[in-house]
Amino acid sequence: NGAICIQPCSPSFHGETSFVCEDRKWQMLSDACASLDVQSLFQVRMLELLPCSGGHSGAAGEHLPFVGGGKPGHGKPGDGPKHFGAGNQSCQADFSCIVPDILSSPAIPGNIADIVELLKKISLLLSENVTRGKMQSYSRIANHILNSSIISNWAFVKDRNAGSILLDSVNLFAGKLLLRNGSESIQEPFIATKGYSIHRNTSGKSFDFSMEFNSAGNITGHVVIPEDELLRLPRASKAISVAFPTLGAILETNRPDPAFVNGMVLSVSLPEELQSVLLTFEKLNKLEQVGAQCVGWHQAERRWDPRACEVRAHNVTAVVCVCAPRRRTYRSFSILMAPAAPRSSVLDYITRVGLGLSIFSLVLCLVIEAVVWHHVTKTEITYMRHFCLVNIAASLLVADVLFILAAIVHNTALNYQLCVAATFFLHFFYLALFFWMFTLGLLILYGLLLIFFKITRSVFLAAAFSIGYGCPLVISILTVAITEPKNGYLRSGACWLNWYETKSLLAFVVPALSIIVMNLIVVVVVVVKTGRSSVGEGCKSQDLSSMIRVSKNVALLTPLLGLTWGFGLATIIDSRSLAFHVVFALLNAFQGFFILLFGTLLDRK
Repeated sequence: NGAICIQPCSPSFHGETSFVCEDRKWQMLSDACASLDVQSLFQVRMLELLPCSGGHSGAAGEHLPFVGGGKPGHGKPGDGPKHFGAGNQSCQADFSCIVPDILSSPAIPGNIADIVELLKKISLLLSENVTRGKMQSYSRIANHILNSSIISNWAFVKDRNAGSILLDSVNLFAGKLLLRNGSESIQEPFIATKGYSIHRNTSGKSFDFSMEFNSAGNITGHVVIPEDELLRLPRASKAISVAFPTLGAILETNRPDPAFVNGMVLSVSLPEELQSVLLTFEKLNKLEQVGAQCVGWHQAERRWDPRACEVRAHNVTAVVCVCAPRRRTYRSFSILMAPAAPRSSVLDYITRVGLGLSIFSLVLCLVIEAVVWHHVTKTEITYMRHFCLVNIAASLLVADVLFILAAIVHNTALNYQLCVAATFFLHFFYLALFFWMFTLGLLILYGLLLIFFKITRSVFLAAAFSIGYGCPLVISILTVAITEPKNGYLRSGACWLNWYETKSLLAFVVPALSIIVMNLIVVVVVVVKTGRSSVGEGCKSQDLSSMIRVSKNVALLTPLLGLTWGFGLATIIDSRSLAFHVVFALLNAFQGFFILLFGTLLDRK
């Protein structure tokens, strides 16, 4: 498993194909076999521009070394990869001479990679004065590799960022489009570009797109620049929008996150003064019970970022988003749908009410403990028990407050460093909660099994603090130190640990589940020990008192030892079940109330 095998392509192609061994079978990893020769193609294009440059051949010639950094040629024309345009002595300024050869080439993974590279070079070197003819040729080339029928081929493109590179290249090139008579519209089946001249006295401008997504039908998108935004413009300017009905699926092919794009991707190129834009996305999947999230494509981090947008309106068929375009960060927007994470107003209500009651209960619990502390800690074992209980309540109280703060930080799109800080402390205090519950479990075992072995208060305090706060601190610091330098600490869409890229969430899940299992063993030992009848009891009274004792101990220990968190496994086994999510939310949002009830109020002392 994991072995890599690389094989050369057939004689009519250049490049190589990579395979990886999985479950004793070779699975294709990437396919770089190509019939195009982009280096030759681009060099011919550049050389043909030289006679038309009006004596500025030196400037164009300076770009040729950049082209020379590509793949070496393979054989003679006709013997392998095609060398395009060699017979064309004068290529027009819209480089349409290379389009027929590209469109006649198969959209295999190797050719897709080469065409992406070609479009990138064109956008970097030939994007001055983008005329309608240039944009038409560029769109026809891009359309060839955006066709819905070849989306599956993108999964085997060697460069996993090829889709993102294509998006950036198109945005850069389209942003330089010259507008004739104040507007422009260029449409291909799988990419459309529209532009308008705008100024402060114009009424709100809008771009409407209706495009083919697959053979089943079309999909629509709508971009609106509000009038109050146009008033910010100091001078006449232009607004360009590009629509991609299939690019969302391409960007997904290399994303481990299960949330998938549920509409077209809409790019906008606007003046810096404009701060927001309204975008309406028709849903591809119109499931009623599934929510939607408005997102922007983060150019530097190459991921969907929910901080760029917020949902303005949402129904079964469409979503309206308010997004903040930023030339250096966000230019492209869409909507995500996560089928594995059911959204429900019931869950939100339980979370809000439960956390509020939990925080109130924990504060009351700590106040009561402070008032009666000297009366309930007269023996060593009661002192240790109440000491653990106070630290469990304090850790959960801080964690609940941080949970709310982390949600506020995420929802108000505050800075990234603040989200990292909130996640670090949230991780630390939730781990502290579990490790203090583990300490309480060990204390219960000590009281039941090691009756004649006594430990001093100072030894207990040293061991309890080492376990309760020392272990969580070490785990939290190691997690952020290992994953944050690679931008893998946070998950996309929340101030919490990453799962899909770096698995940093395991730094919480593994200790928590391990402690739940250990504390479950503690409860079993307690049930066995306390289930034994007292001498002299009759059969019926024996069974009844035994059942009462067992039930009482299980009810008391389940929230105190964190066993309710074990129901989280049910949400993993069937993540789409709303019932499992509701039970899990009920048990854990109200954990603070249960601690007050079973740990303090029902304590006879």
